Amino acid sequence: QVQLVESGGGLVQAGDSLRLSCAASGRTFSSRAMGWFRQPPGKEREFVAAIDWSGVSTTYADSVKGRFTISRTNAKNTVYLQMNSLKPDDTAVYYCAASPGGFVITQMKTYEYWGQGTQVTVSS
Repeated sequence: QVQLVESGGGLVQAGDSLRLSCAASGRTFSSRAMGWFRQPPGKEREFVAAIDWSGVSTTYADSVKGRFTISRTNAKNTVYLQMNSLKPDDTAVYYCAASPGGFVITQMKTYEYWGQGTQVTVSS
């Protein structure tokens, strides 16, 4: 069992930065790939970024490439999402998720555990 708790969301202006954190419980964090997803108001949940177990391999949605950075610290059981140059279209509830395996995946249905989400609101 893995429990995930996101933090770091808030209300910011366009162009600002935020860093989201996701703290994981359990002993298997360091062997799992992790992902960030988001759900904009009135829309379906979508993939944002993912990182493999080691932190070496990452992948991003085109909409955030070059602005967002996913990273992890296995010693702290934590994965991060650094979000720069935020836009109003980035407004969403952001979720972190844990994969059953160690390699990067983007398919939402493959992820095994989910956090409760943290709200990010970007005003224009």
